[in-house]
Amino acid sequence: MLNLKILIGSTRPTRSADLVAPWVVERASAHGAFDVEVLDLRDWSLPMFQEHMGTIGDFNDPTYSDPVVRQWNTKLKEADALLVVTAEYLHSIPGVLKNAFDNVFVSFALRNKPMAAVGYSTGIAAGVRAVEHLMDVAIESEMVPLRDTVLIPKVGEAFDAHGAPVDPMTGVAMTIMLDDLAWWGALLAHGRAQGELIPGAFRARAAMVAIQQAS
Repeated sequence: MLNLKILIGSTRPTRSADLVAPWVVERASAHGAFDVEVLDLRDWSLPMFQEHMGTIGDFNDPTYSDPVVRQWNTKLKEADALLVVTAEYLHSIPGVLKNAFDNVFVSFALRNKPMAAVGYSTGIAAGVRAVEHLMDVAIESEMVPLRDTVLIPKVGEAFDAHGAPVDPMTGVAMTIMLDDLAWWGALLAHGRAQGELIPGAFRARAAMVAIQQAS
């Protein structure tokens, strides 16, 4: 089974994630392809990103400036796939979620892994702008962001008394997204097992050194 981390990206006391996340976790757990673990950012007191090359220690086994940052990197490195549940704040993702991605530094913990997203908002936009920004962050993290997402507008009215979505197409979107996540997760896990390229930034740096030495 694929190791799926479900990342809850809001920590506000009044967050609507508590309406969305239980349904997401239940559906992902019932899918059959995943061993699910929830990473709620409320449980991770990550410092504001402050890492630099001087805080890394052994580059092959980074220590970082705070033990929780190392634990966070180690936890994400276990994942075969990531599913992010995100609110939309000011047309983007919550600051704590961006900070959580920033803290994945030099471990390449998310590299060559698929990422799916469930976005929500209190209005009609359904978190789409947050999801779009999240895809940019995922690409820079060298993840493989999936096209098919789950978008939930008017989140306060989106679930019935049993925690199920009122709109049946929300469930359809979830099935499509989870199937895609399972397919990409298996494919990329196989690819990583066969051997990965050195990160492009390192290859570019090596090429620059070689050019300088030859000139």
